[in-house]
Amino acid sequence: MEFEPRTIFDLANDGRNKNNTGLIGATKRNGVWIELTIDSFYEQVCFMALGLYDLGIRKGDRVALHSENSVDWLICDQAILSLGAINVPIYTTQPGDQIKFILEDSGAKIYLYSQDKLYNNFKPYKGQVEGLQTVCIVETSEKGIMHKNDLLEKGKEMHNNQPTLFETLKKEVSPDDLASFIYTSGTTGQPKGVMLTHHNISSNVQYSVERIPFDIEGERGGKILSYLPLSHIFERMLNYLYMNIGYPIFYIENVEDIKEDLNLIKPMFFATVPRLLEKIYTGIINKVKEGSGLKGVIGGWALNKALNYDIDNPPTGFAAFMHGKADKLVFKKIRDGFGGELLGMISGGAALSPQIMNFFTGIGFRCHQGYGLTETSPVLTVTTTGAIKVGSSGRKIRCVELKIADDGEILAKGPNIMQGYYNRPDATAEVLSSDGWFSTGDVGKIDDEGFLYITDRKKDIFKLSTGKYVAPQHVENTLLNSPLIEQVVVLGASKKFCSALIVPNLDAVTKKLGEGSQSKPDFEKQVEKLIQAEVDRMNEPLPVWERIKKFALLDSIFSIDGGELTPTMKTKRRVIHDKYRIEIDRIYEE
Repeated sequence: MEFEPRTIFDLANDGRNKNNTGLIGATKRNGVWIELTIDSFYEQVCFMALGLYDLGIRKGDRVALHSENSVDWLICDQAILSLGAINVPIYTTQPGDQIKFILEDSGAKIYLYSQDKLYNNFKPYKGQVEGLQTVCIVETSEKGIMHKNDLLEKGKEMHNNQPTLFETLKKEVSPDDLASFIYTSGTTGQPKGVMLTHHNISSNVQYSVERIPFDIEGERGGKILSYLPLSHIFERMLNYLYMNIGYPIFYIENVEDIKEDLNLIKPMFFATVPRLLEKIYTGIINKVKEGSGLKGVIGGWALNKALNYDIDNPPTGFAAFMHGKADKLVFKKIRDGFGGELLGMISGGAALSPQIMNFFTGIGFRCHQGYGLTETSPVLTVTTTGAIKVGSSGRKIRCVELKIADDGEILAKGPNIMQGYYNRPDATAEVLSSDGWFSTGDVGKIDDEGFLYITDRKKDIFKLSTGKYVAPQHVENTLLNSPLIEQVVVLGASKKFCSALIVPNLDAVTKKLGEGSQSKPDFEKQVEKLIQAEVDRMNEPLPVWERIKKFALLDSIFSIDGGELTPTMKTKRRVIHDKYRIEIDRIYEE
């Protein structure tokens, strides 16, 4: 069955009758959960839309949305879309000069922001953006700035005077109309505005829902936890999907509190990135290893079964029986630490290491990963329960075509492919062919069963002076299987061998070395020796030319604020190379 083109607003609205909780969702602010009913949500969407209409927003106009995840974000988004206007989301981590660029490049008429701490990044540039109206949607101390409540009052008054206006405006929106300009973070240069239509995104929702790893018929029901930024298309598309199938969404405040929130919300599903699962993985291992006596022996026995679990060759016979015993004695308790209702999670944004996928599957979760880009709305492939291969991003969703170019680049085609980059026909022509094939920039392969494997970013692959090519992400993911390694960047372009900049996981290292180790004069040497042993261990499965011969330890993590990571947590290799030039030069000194 092929799906009919839909607007995002209509697709999300389908879930109103499927949601049996009465809640659209809840937002945690200052430690307090604020719930909103479905009826109140749609009433506020109507009033917000008409309030924006009163401010002059019409079909095709751009409205920038700069906010943390919240039900308020969804209200603003649905209001903008129901007018046929274009949502231009801005990351909470975006610096002020980039906010100014996005507002100017998109031609935004209104800048909606959540609170002063975000607005302050843009404030020095405000006077440089002509004709921009500013509205705060949560709280503000700035005098003269309109608040969301003012907009809602304007919209309510207009609705009372013209009760059919909102429905009339909604009906004028077509699936082929532009829904969003999403400015890609980019590892170099200024961001580019990806133009996505309602149909681009809604088609991705309709075909992705066939692959979601939990019951979509509502028999089980359940809550969704959301922490990835809604300004990114992955979490945003999934939120539309959650609304479509009628599951309430709970927006956490701080990812550091996710363990507490999991236990309180008891969600059945959440989307994530590999780094969080890697941290949880390390935490579980350390906690089990801390057990003493009989409890410690049983925990260690069960842990080994999870660590050695192989999705491609699951246990059978007596081994399956013993795995079941481990589940009852240990794994169920681990799952209870996630709230007890969690069926699974999906990881995106970067490759999920086989070790992590095997481990979480081994302890009883449906651990999936997908692949896609902002330009593809975003999902191209995703794993499915019963159709997983370790190291693969799964098979393509039903509406997508994939092929591998002669140079190994992955090409994609389908209704989810962007319309192009706003104001950048040159950049559009570089990646989008006249017959609709999009060049992803990723290198990979498709096996005989249709499973896609990502090798690396095309531009990140480098050649050693020996002539051997190295895919750094593959090596980095291998090293990150060590719980003692927090972050790593592999180096070696035009050099004789591969090296790495490594950020140790200080907590894991300290536990390994014992309490008080940090105060010892030889602590740094002990850490280096420990990491060397881990590097040697992780090198074993790698080809000789991909093995790390030397490394430098760094004492500060790569971060968005530090400039080493994009807002979507991708590594800015050029920035890191420049920032750590001295350390890199020392590695390659003869």
